[in-house]
Amino acid sequence: MTRISQIYGELTFNKATMREKLNHDAYEKLIATIHSGSSLDETIAEDVAHAMKEWAIGKGATHFTHWFQPQRGGTAEKHDAFISYSETGEILERFSGKQLIQSEPDASSFPSGGMRSTFEARGYTAWDPTSPAFLLEAGSTRTLVIPSVFLSWTGDVLDIKTPFLRSMRSLSDAGVKLQRMLGNRLAKKIIVYAGPEQEYFVVSRKLYETRQDLRICGRTLFGAPPAKGQQMEDHYFGAIHQKMMKFMEDLDHELYRRGIPAKTRHNEVSPNQFEIAPLYEEANLAIDHNLQMMEVMKKVGAKHDLVVILHEKPFAGVNGSGKHVNWSVGDNTGTNYLEPSASPLKNINFLLTLGAIMLGVDKYGGLLRACVADAGNDHRLGANEAPPAIMSIYLGEYLTRLIDEIESMGKVTEQAMASINMGVRNLPRIAKDYSDRNRTSPIAFTGNKFEFRAVGSSQNPSESAALLNMLCTYGYYTIEKRLEAHKGKDIRQNALMVLKEIFRETKRVRFEGNGYSTEWHQEAARRGLPNAKNTPAALSAFNDKDVIELYEKSHVLTEREVHSKIEIKLETYIKTKEIEYKAAVNIAKTSILPALTKQIMAVASAAGAMKSAGVASEALISEAKHFEKLFIDVKDTTERLEKMLQKAAARKDQHDKAVFFGDDGEKALSALRTAVDTAEEVVAHEFWPMAKYQELLTVL
Repeated sequence: MTRISQIYGELTFNKATMREKLNHDAYEKLIATIHSGSSLDETIAEDVAHAMKEWAIGKGATHFTHWFQPQRGGTAEKHDAFISYSETGEILERFSGKQLIQSEPDASSFPSGGMRSTFEARGYTAWDPTSPAFLLEAGSTRTLVIPSVFLSWTGDVLDIKTPFLRSMRSLSDAGVKLQRMLGNRLAKKIIVYAGPEQEYFVVSRKLYETRQDLRICGRTLFGAPPAKGQQMEDHYFGAIHQKMMKFMEDLDHELYRRGIPAKTRHNEVSPNQFEIAPLYEEANLAIDHNLQMMEVMKKVGAKHDLVVILHEKPFAGVNGSGKHVNWSVGDNTGTNYLEPSASPLKNINFLLTLGAIMLGVDKYGGLLRACVADAGNDHRLGANEAPPAIMSIYLGEYLTRLIDEIESMGKVTEQAMASINMGVRNLPRIAKDYSDRNRTSPIAFTGNKFEFRAVGSSQNPSESAALLNMLCTYGYYTIEKRLEAHKGKDIRQNALMVLKEIFRETKRVRFEGNGYSTEWHQEAARRGLPNAKNTPAALSAFNDKDVIELYEKSHVLTEREVHSKIEIKLETYIKTKEIEYKAAVNIAKTSILPALTKQIMAVASAAGAMKSAGVASEALISEAKHFEKLFIDVKDTTERLEKMLQKAAARKDQHDKAVFFGDDGEKALSALRTAVDTAEEVVAHEFWPMAKYQELLTVL
């Protein structure tokens, strides 16, 4: 076995490689750029480009690509060879500083939300030096990959990474300003940390090929419940299947080569569902690593005749898959602002950061729901251990008592401050015994970070992390203004008075109970918490005046860019649902109805044979009639779904069409699914045209 340390990061242009390949001056300037997040010093661009090229070619690379994150989801890349003409017309291997810093892919076919016409094709990718370049492998081919942002030629945002980077700058400005008020002169930059935990399903490729719905839609549109699903709870943390263990070993190996710190692997709740969790990292790097991880998982799965499924709800009746985004904020000194401390002032900082998040969630809870809204996640939120669509915060019993103590506190005294400081200091020791990770809560405090559990497994975590940054920024600015109103007093006393107000104002978003319960949904409605049932309803939050103001004041998106985001999300939702509905109709017509026809013919043939033998079988005749009724049910519900698609085609307004699909479309598909699943339970196995749940969830 190769030691992890021997292969770790061998495909990455990391700091060790930079130090080796660059001269001292270029290395120091590049590292300063990485740490500050500022633009690259153009005087070293040629040196960095040459070093990258020589390193990449030395590893067998022939091409380079700017790797970016379009708003359609996933990642995108266009490969160019390291070649150009010399003055004498010969081919040279060359990679310039200009090519490193910027490229110009065709942007015409990427979603823009109406910001430009198709013929306005120009778009620019620009290198993000805070995320290291790496090598992409495809067989024996290697390509130098340069993580980048993606903008239109007019400067409009066309990707998901740019808003995230902007949100970090905004948070840093607000956080450093607040730290100055608290007397912290060492904090120069606020740093966000993240660790996205990735859930996924794995199925046999052979079985996968029998499922048109899985291949086309990423999820099953039909499927009767298996006799044994997850009801025995024997898969969760169970012994890992030998074939799966080989896959996981290969996956870890490939991730380590790319410098991705995969830490934990285990069986999840549903059969054939698993999770991989990384070590904590700076958020920008953690997100890029997660996007790489999803691609590597699929490639490694193919080598093992397995298919990795990242859809949020590929199978009905069992757990869906999420991406739990662990998030915390600190500064350049290494301090984590969500980590309780022995220092009274640091603990005030801890409570203020807690209050900042609570302010953000209280005001923009609907926006949090909107940022994780898509067709796949709609099936998952609120079901089978996924959090509900109501955005609330879980703090644990001990921290809740501490906050209640502050909220009910009268005069701020030294004794009261000492008591609160001791309570925060005890939190790390107490948390293990007095707190739990409420799996029904979308935003849970887990000791020294928040875990945002509403993110879908296939989603880019940039958007949710950016919004958490923005909510914290809003909270910091609000706290700063309130502290300014208490000038001339002790900062700790002022902070506690402000915290009293905040904890009282935001009490409605704190919930410690069962998020699945009917009682909580009723209580949340009384508290005035938003509870969007699907994507079209959730996306309306982006239109709020306060939301537009939040994006613009934090310099993350302009109003125009926010509206384009809504249009892109609606368009994606509509296309996803339309593909699902059309696929369901096609499968029903070309696979399910023919299977029922074969079953009817088999039973009718048996009944005819019995009659020819002089025996009239009422049971067989009744059976044939029963299958005929199932045939009619499938046929009628298929036609109903087709008519729904025809009505939808006449709707020109995007939002109106999305709402129609979310309501009438889902009802029509549900009716067809019920008819098909009922048939699946009685049609002979030899006639059924696709692998059933029992096989998909147990066979590897």
